[in-house]
Amino acid sequence: MSINIAEAITSLNETLRFKISEDNEVHWVVGTDETDTAIYGVPDYAIPTQEEIDAEVIRLQAEYDSKDYARSRAKAYPSLQDQADMQYHDAVDGTTTWQDAIKAVKDKYPKN
Repeated sequence: MSINIAEAITSLNETLRFKISEDNEVHWVVGTDETDTAIYGVPDYAIPTQEEIDAEVIRLQAEYDSKDYARSRAKAYPSLQDQADMQYHDAVDGTTTWQDAIKAVKDKYPKN
């Protein structure tokens, strides 16, 4: 997944209102008229610079990428129902099926 400009702007200031054109240009919305049509222009409050937006895209992408192991683990773990069943049988049979299954996933997708 790639972080986009809208996610970066929202991360910097979730109260800013904006639209992004097809050519990826940001248009700041300062209000609406009586027909609820957006009015564009420079708002009275501070808006992030392009450099701040670019830096936030990079920061958010790095944060997302750093958690790839966690997303991979979540998909690979047995369902909670299957895990409960494994734990029951481990307790009754004296086995370590559940621990082995969890360890296999953690070994396959280690933390960075």
